[in-house]
Amino acid sequence: MDTLVDDSAAKLARRIRLEREARGWSLAELAEASGVSKASISKIEREEVSPTAVILVRLATAFDLTLAGLLLRAEGEAGRLSRAGEQALWRDPDTGYVRRQIYNRPDHPIEMVQVELPAGRQVEFPASAYAHIRQAVWVTTGELTIHEGGERHVLAPGDCLGFGAPGPVVIANQSHLPCSYVVVLARS
Repeated sequence: MDTLVDDSAAKLARRIRLEREARGWSLAELAEASGVSKASISKIEREEVSPTAVILVRLATAFDLTLAGLLLRAEGEAGRLSRAGEQALWRDPDTGYVRRQIYNRPDHPIEMVQVELPAGRQVEFPASAYAHIRQAVWVTTGELTIHEGGERHVLAPGDCLGFGAPGPVVIANQSHLPCSYVVVLARS
């Protein structure tokens, strides 16, 4: 499971299992609630595979958490100060994008995430991923294309897009260079 940049692979697998067991759910019940196959969940919990961003979002949503919330629970409680060297990094095994959890606390409504999306890659998120949050994306380097509902937005460095009503979203880097962006989200 080399897709996790730091040593949190085992922590994430344990957290997914703990979240499922805390709700008294079987693998089949979590599979039904998340849309992720029972076999995939079992392999994730046994650390045989590393989940993609899309799978983690589906699991987090089934637990009524954001992706950041699930990752934070896996890493343990954070303080008010988030030092760069202590921020959790995660690499999506399908796209190679790297996600840095800049700031997240359960007692604070704001979460901040920095993402580096490699050239020519994209990530798709279902509408359910945005059911209980509002978010904005701010591009720091490169070019980012966001398909949100029926709209297409092309963002350059410094551009910021606030998302509308929950709907399916595709975040794509259609250029030949990596793109970095910051996601700021608030629980609603």
